[in-house]
Amino acid sequence: MHYSLKSFSLLVCLSFLLFGCGSSSGIISTPVENIDSSPLKVSPLTESERHTWSHLDLVKDTIPGMSVEKAYSEVIKNKKGKTVIVAVIDSATDIDHEDLDDVLWVNEDEIPNNGKDDDNNGYIDDIHGWNFIGETYYEQFEYVRLLASGDKSHPRYAEAEEKYNLEFQKYSQLKINSNKLLQDVISSDNAVSDFLKKKDYTKKEVAAIKTEDKALSESVALINYIFSLDYGSVTAFKAAVEGDLVNINTRLDYHLNKNFKGRKTGDNPNDIYDVGYGNNNPRPTEENESHGTHVSGIILAERDNNTGIKGVANNAKLMAIRSTPNGDEYDKDVALAIRYAADNGAHIINMSFGKAFSPHSDWVKEAIAYAATKDVLIVHGSGNDGHDIDIHKNFPNDATGNGNEVADNFITVGALTPRYGSGMVAYYSNYGKVNVDIFAPGSEIYSAIPENKYKLQNGTSMSAPNVTGVAALIRSQYPKLTASQVKQIIMDSGLPIETKVVVGESREIKNLTEISKSGKIANAYNALIMAAQIKN
Repeated sequence: MHYSLKSFSLLVCLSFLLFGCGSSSGIISTPVENIDSSPLKVSPLTESERHTWSHLDLVKDTIPGMSVEKAYSEVIKNKKGKTVIVAVIDSATDIDHEDLDDVLWVNEDEIPNNGKDDDNNGYIDDIHGWNFIGETYYEQFEYVRLLASGDKSHPRYAEAEEKYNLEFQKYSQLKINSNKLLQDVISSDNAVSDFLKKKDYTKKEVAAIKTEDKALSESVALINYIFSLDYGSVTAFKAAVEGDLVNINTRLDYHLNKNFKGRKTGDNPNDIYDVGYGNNNPRPTEENESHGTHVSGIILAERDNNTGIKGVANNAKLMAIRSTPNGDEYDKDVALAIRYAADNGAHIINMSFGKAFSPHSDWVKEAIAYAATKDVLIVHGSGNDGHDIDIHKNFPNDATGNGNEVADNFITVGALTPRYGSGMVAYYSNYGKVNVDIFAPGSEIYSAIPENKYKLQNGTSMSAPNVTGVAALIRSQYPKLTASQVKQIIMDSGLPIETKVVVGESREIKNLTEISKSGKIANAYNALIMAAQIKN
């Protein structure tokens, strides 16, 4: 890493002082080593806890949140700080949402809707951000694009072909199985309804059915099984299966379709100098395009409007940048989006997307390094494959291939669940001693979705914006701290959990120090205290 010797030494010393014996700094005490004597939460989360757990405190609430509310009540109090611009590079964002509409970045050098590039930044009428993919919605996966190109000389062509064959077979079989399951459920539901002579039957009524009819008996068994699941009703279960089928068909019809052409921007995605494409509307083009809105809400949903949720950061403005379709993003769009954010005043960039193949990763790395020259911090989700990304390739990243980094402004975040203990790291979360910096809440995160609605969602896509929110708090309260310093503060001030956790596809048992660079979980309260110490 490329820290200056002075700032790095200072951080190390402060970290030792704050976490060492006899510390009187007010830092949260470290959880004890033995999980058997740790404060485990055995009762289910309340509705309020489910919606706010990422803001709660491990010591007080026995939930591995980031102590956000404690930070506000004990550290920030009434100190508003400096406004911080956060660029969310993602899918579309509903900038008209009730919890986002009053925290939008406004390009004051641009006259709205006059069809001119008033500020000469190359983007016409970019009032709240930019949409680099225009009317595009569906896209192929990157490795499918490679196969579609027919370039068998590519060093990863054979790998792409193997991955494609496995995925296509998997989803083709899932489609068959899901269709059969749906038909079986519909048939069983009808059979039970006919027997009971009512559609809205209860779990108790089904359990009481006694019959010698083999077909009806099988229908009753399936409906009883559905009632044993956490769906509430057979109708809800059918809706879930139908939703799965939509996702499976999307995978087969678009993501894995070698003949599909999704891009509608008119540019050449393999020419980084072919610019000026896209439009100024970052809003969703499809009803279910919710990802960017959810991510943005986690970071900076309005905290004082008595509506919906509270974002982590209280004094941030949203620069909405649409670069990610339903499928894999293009490297060109990502690189230009990073440069757009850096050139237009963003202090922090959140990037909750990723892929295993990246033909122009050099363009993205150059953009990351460029953002570093503008003192911009970039926060990225580690990915949801359950892989060790020190071994499995995952893009975008800041690695040069030899263990070094292109700049010291990029932080990668793994995902936590609300349950402190061995299951604390989300089963899907990627990890890596070298390439993942810290863990933060990512599962069951409640945030905004389009049309003034809210929803729980899972993923490192959710853990990254939680850390982005903490970074925004630091940069707001202590604006003279650099992006590099903020990154190091977040890593050094996290809670150094020593409880062993189960990780990834392998289900191995590891310490956090074995699966991340810091070995810690993010903590806003600690981070602000450490930032104050370094600032002083």
